[in-house]
Amino acid sequence: MVSLPWANQTEVVEFVLGGFSSNRQLNVFLFMMFSVFYVFIVSGNVLIVLLVLLSRHLHTPMYFFLVNLSFLEIWYTSNLVPKMLLIIVADQKTVSVAGCLAQFYFFGSLAATECLLLAVMSYDRYLAICHPLHYPTLMTGALCTRLAASSWLCSFLLTAVTLVLLSRLTFCGPNEIDHFFCDFTPLVHLSCVDTSLTETIAYATSSAVTLVPFLLIAASYSCILAALLRIPSGTGRQKAFSTCSSHLTLVTVFYGTLIATYLVPSANSSRLLRKGSSLLYTILTPMFNPIIYSLRNRDIHDALKNCLRRRPAFRR
Repeated sequence: MVSLPWANQTEVVEFVLGGFSSNRQLNVFLFMMFSVFYVFIVSGNVLIVLLVLLSRHLHTPMYFFLVNLSFLEIWYTSNLVPKMLLIIVADQKTVSVAGCLAQFYFFGSLAATECLLLAVMSYDRYLAICHPLHYPTLMTGALCTRLAASSWLCSFLLTAVTLVLLSRLTFCGPNEIDHFFCDFTPLVHLSCVDTSLTETIAYATSSAVTLVPFLLIAASYSCILAALLRIPSGTGRQKAFSTCSSHLTLVTVFYGTLIATYLVPSANSSRLLRKGSSLLYTILTPMFNPIIYSLRNRDIHDALKNCLRRRPAFRR
């Protein structure tokens, strides 16, 4: 039998997350800033969910998918930010191997679901603008439910493949993850066995849930642009484009942050930069959902005004 160099080493049972800094004053500032961001993300997305549920005129396919997206953003940030705050303020940096894998699984699954939901939302806008007369019969409630459910199910199943492969790896030290959450690349770098198969399958599945939706979004908006150019009236073009401007802005922010993050070099000198760029899609992108749909969407404005005008009637 071949003697393995790590055979006599103790297997790792927990990881240590590096966090951001050992400077106490900087950590206090980061804790306050991230706490405000987290409260804003959760409250803003909860508000969108409640407004859509309570306003009958928002019971349309576009806002059905928006509710799915807002619900996703709440759990996406709740999977990462509370642990990150504990690392900063309480120095609780240890996490079990099972807990680390679970955090990665939900992070990867929810990020993949967001990609697919954004593609579904672009298809909805394509039907609404390019086939307005047939839109009510094409985008039915049953189809909306199937598209949303498929986005969630496919993402969680595909990420489960990577999770199974990660769980089969052996970690025998060191056990420090130089990041603020359990991401895929830092995890495989700590393994003391061959990870080529795991990395190949993980990159294949991640490409499937990022590049394919991006191509579908690009194709949808190409058709939308062509349809808009055929509208003779400038007012008509502006009105049609306004129905998808919020979604297009959200797509630009989401994929822009992903590109900015994964184009950063992986050298040791850029570790702090990579942590900062990771914040773009873990905190800033979820913040943009309520901001964009609050500032740029008249229907949300009207729904909020109607809810604020309502007064509960009490009987004596």
